[in-house]
Amino acid sequence: MDTVREYDSVKITRRGREPARDQVMVEATIDLLVNGTRLSSIVTTPEMHRELVVGYLITEGAISSMNDVQGIEQDGNKVDVKIKNFEHFNLWYELRSSGCIGINWEHRDEDLFLPIGQRFDIDIILDSLGYLYSDIHKKTRGAHTACLVDAGGEMRYRALDVGRHNAIDKVVGAAALAGEDVTKMFLLSSGRQPAGMVMKAARAGIPLVVSKAAPISSGIESARRANLTLACFADVEKVKAFSCPERIVS
Repeated sequence: MDTVREYDSVKITRRGREPARDQVMVEATIDLLVNGTRLSSIVTTPEMHRELVVGYLITEGAISSMNDVQGIEQDGNKVDVKIKNFEHFNLWYELRSSGCIGINWEHRDEDLFLPIGQRFDIDIILDSLGYLYSDIHKKTRGAHTACLVDAGGEMRYRALDVGRHNAIDKVVGAAALAGEDVTKMFLLSSGRQPAGMVMKAARAGIPLVVSKAAPISSGIESARRANLTLACFADVEKVKAFSCPERIVS
C-alpha cells in the first residue's frame, strides 16, 4: 500500500476559489499481539510494521533486546511477537493493563541512568540535520521523521510516519532487527520532546536526542534523570542542550 494518496480539494482565498489536488499521508491501523494476546492497536503508515512493533516493545520497556524475541508473525494488519515468558514482561503487562499506570508506571524507570560513554562532535550533529528533510513531508505536511546516525555522521536508519512516536519506534526496531548497537548513535527527531519521546530513546539506550523542535518540561526533567543528552532548537548554527551537554564536543 502506498504511503501517500492524492485527493481533490478546493483552494479558497480572498480572491475566490479554484480546484486543487493535494498529496496526503495514508494511515493504517495494526494490531500488536504478544504471544497471541492483543496488546495494542497502533495507527501508523502502511510500512515497516515489523520494525515498528519491535521498536515499540523496546522503547516502552516491555523487552530489552531481540534476545527476548523468539519470533515475529505477520498476518494482514496483525503482528504477533513471540517473546520469552519472563517476569519483567508480566509485570510490564500488568501495569500497562491496570489502573495503576498513573501511580506506579511513571516510577518504573527510576534506575535508568545512561553512562556518558560515546561523545558526539557538534559539526557532525549540525551537518546531519539534513537527514530530517523529507520530500514526502514537503508535499503532505503530515509526516514525522526519525533517524539514527552514528558518531561518524553516517545515517544508519531512517523512518517516516504520521506519528512522531512511531517514527522513533521504527528506527529503533530496524536497528534491533539488524543487531546494531544504538548506544553509539544519536537520534534525530522532527517532533517536540515531552517525556514520552525522551524516555523511548533512553529505554533503547540511545544517549543523545537532537530535535529541530522544542522540548517540553517533562522531557527535560526525564532526560536529566536518565542522564540522556537532550538537544533541541537545532539549526545549521547551533543546538541547545538542556541536559548532559558534555556528550557534545566542539
